[in-house]
Amino acid sequence: MPDSFTPDLKTILREAGCYFERRGKGDHDIWFSPITSIRFTVDNKIKSRHTANAVLRQAGIAKRF
Repeated sequence: MPDSFTPDLKTILREAGCYFERRGKGDHDIWFSPITSIRFTVDNKIKSRHTANAVLRQAGIAKRF
């Protein structure tokens, strides 16, 4: 199991056209999805595959973890 799902998650998000908007509170980043037209947060140390898949769902991408 990886130490963090975040690097792979960010790669998937970029490939789908999502992009980083700004830093959020703590160690979170705010991203935007052109698929769903919403902003969502991405933690910099996601250790749960369920959380990683939830982020993908918010971005309108099928789960991959």
